[in-house]
Amino acid sequence: MGSHKHELHEAAQFKESIHTSHSEFLSSFLSREENANDEIIYSYTNEINGFAARLDENQAAAIEKHPNVVSVVLNKPLQLHTTRSWEFLFGGKVSTSSLPSSPLWTKKILIFSITGVWPESKSFSDDAYGPVPSRWKGSCQNDTLIGVPCNNKLIGAKFYNKGIISSGEKISPNLNSARDFVGHGTHTLSTAGGNFVAGADVFGVGNGTTKGGSPRARVAAYKACWEKGCSDPDMMAAMDAAIHDGADIISLSLGGALRPYMDDTIAISSFHAIKKGIVVVCSAGNSGPSLGTVANVAPWILTVGANTIDREFETTVKLGDGRVFQGTSLTRGLSNYKLYPIISGDQAAVTGVSTSDALLCLNGTLDVTKVKGKIVACVRGTNGRVGKGLEIIEAGGIGMVLCNSETDGNDVISDLHVIPTSHVNYTTGLSILKYINSTANPTAYISSAKTVIGTKPAPTMASFSSRGPNLVTPEILKPDITAPGVNILASFSEGTSPAEIESDPRRSPFATQSGTSMSCPHISGIAALIKKVHPDWSPAAIKSAIMTTARIRDNTGKPMLDYDGQKATPFSYGAGQVRPNRAINPGLVYDLTINDHLDFLCAIGYKEKDVQLVSGTPYKCPKNVNSLNYNYPSISIPNLTKPTKVTRTLKNVGQPGVYTARVRGPPGVLVTVEPTTLKFEKAGEEKSFTMSLGKINGANITLDFVFGELLWTDGKHNVRSPISVGFHDLQYLTNQQATTGIFDKKMI
Repeated sequence: MGSHKHELHEAAQFKESIHTSHSEFLSSFLSREENANDEIIYSYTNEINGFAARLDENQAAAIEKHPNVVSVVLNKPLQLHTTRSWEFLFGGKVSTSSLPSSPLWTKKILIFSITGVWPESKSFSDDAYGPVPSRWKGSCQNDTLIGVPCNNKLIGAKFYNKGIISSGEKISPNLNSARDFVGHGTHTLSTAGGNFVAGADVFGVGNGTTKGGSPRARVAAYKACWEKGCSDPDMMAAMDAAIHDGADIISLSLGGALRPYMDDTIAISSFHAIKKGIVVVCSAGNSGPSLGTVANVAPWILTVGANTIDREFETTVKLGDGRVFQGTSLTRGLSNYKLYPIISGDQAAVTGVSTSDALLCLNGTLDVTKVKGKIVACVRGTNGRVGKGLEIIEAGGIGMVLCNSETDGNDVISDLHVIPTSHVNYTTGLSILKYINSTANPTAYISSAKTVIGTKPAPTMASFSSRGPNLVTPEILKPDITAPGVNILASFSEGTSPAEIESDPRRSPFATQSGTSMSCPHISGIAALIKKVHPDWSPAAIKSAIMTTARIRDNTGKPMLDYDGQKATPFSYGAGQVRPNRAINPGLVYDLTINDHLDFLCAIGYKEKDVQLVSGTPYKCPKNVNSLNYNYPSISIPNLTKPTKVTRTLKNVGQPGVYTARVRGPPGVLVTVEPTTLKFEKAGEEKSFTMSLGKINGANITLDFVFGELLWTDGKHNVRSPISVGFHDLQYLTNQQATTGIFDKKMI
């Protein structure tokens, strides 16, 4: 129902009044036998005006027609998007010696995560922390059987599960707690704001010091996700509370199916957060490498893709013919340093089982008489990577070579397997399978894992990281940025196995995990640093600083590569890999106000009355608003059918200076900028420019998308924006994604 129109809802009596008004409103749509208070799951009384309730289709349809209702959203499931990384990003060692003098290690910024926490983790120790900031309005829900004790570091913990219970999931009363029994919440929150913890490793591998991006920030965990996933009502309740209680940064490593913004609970909740000056950072999703899969695409959200870092947990596979191949894992190798028989999954198929299923090492596909005492080569896909090892153990096997499919390319993951394992890339897997199939008595040996630092090239894009284009509003390029999300070592819940296998008794205070869930909190931590240094900056200015200072080259100085060894594009990395040191001092930013966001909603077709409800103001839609002129740090022209002009405005957040434009136009597209120089005489001064784009006469463009960049530089600062140009309308893009899942890689 939009926003509350006054601040009186802070008082308890007005919260009760709001709940009563929601109940009375719902009652008018129910039968006499139904009680509104019984049907309401949540009444949102803090910042978001609305409620979650059990309704039939007719009731929902009737409510949606009411003039005071923005939207009625069906509860849909949301999914979690699941040490060295910070040194890699900062370009050198990050140590505790930075703490006393550096303003970056702040205790004043509050980072929220909408997942659980393991409070005993050393990442959340409050040694040397003073009292909780007086502005903090939240609390610690520690009154359950296995509650969460808070301290001066972990200052808030609550849980929300009414929504997921109402959808039919059963949660044991013993688990009613903000405590993390999955590991995801502890891992992501410690990555964003965990303390320095020395001696971190996963069963002896990856030893070092872990830290969060803003290690002295206060943190809070409002758990809305459970073993079976997350629900819209719970997520909105957690967000509503986080906004009210004092969040500076909200880190959301979760997402769901693409929906229009007014029907997207993450977009709606995030908009209310942005209104309060809160930066909202979300993961892009793990549905790559297909194009058009990126999630959390609302333009006020900072959307994060995932890339590798320059550390690998290396294992080797030695074959009987003497060849040695590199792979990755976190497990110990085979004993006695001798060669063992090796067989491929398809050769070990149970009678009557398809060889393709057996090659994937699916449940019940491997024959004990064929596997016992042997290493098994399995292909990645369908079932979980670690789960394949369980199948081999059940069949009497002693080790696994996990081979990437062509879709996975070079993207290998360091899992804590239950059996000696080496996970190898696609080309290596082909070589090993060819050896097995062409040799009478194939043999192999798998070594123990060791940590290797300084690998090249890095970063490369992860295959799982969801890609653009943005299928809701393609004039907004998504994702915005990329950050480390592969084999990230961080704190973990000791209430579950770090291998995420229920039957595995192993426990560890640290674990490695991969996913855009892991890259998201890297950006959350960096946003917290910027917020500390520049407390007056808007969320849009912080986003711009992170995006325009990013890098698109790897540690060899060459363009960043994708998972398959091809050149990556802005559809995978957005503006590039984040550079924290540069983002603190970007020189110029593309800023946005709440009215700019409202103008954008009008431009893409939302009715003025709905925009007014969302804003809580008597806002009026401008007559000639154009979504292409939304002051975004990237520039996307989804369908260049005729010459097009866009405008942008830059704000000086540094010293006076003169900035000159440099353009690398997309292939086949002529790009000009007017004016080509911008002179800033004081901080806070704003200057606008116009960019004109059109097809070059005679250019034969056969691609769906082409890319370029715009750079504004004063010799010290480089303010870079990616340019994306497409040649099809939204309907074409949607159809392509729906029918093929990919655009045949017709892009450059």
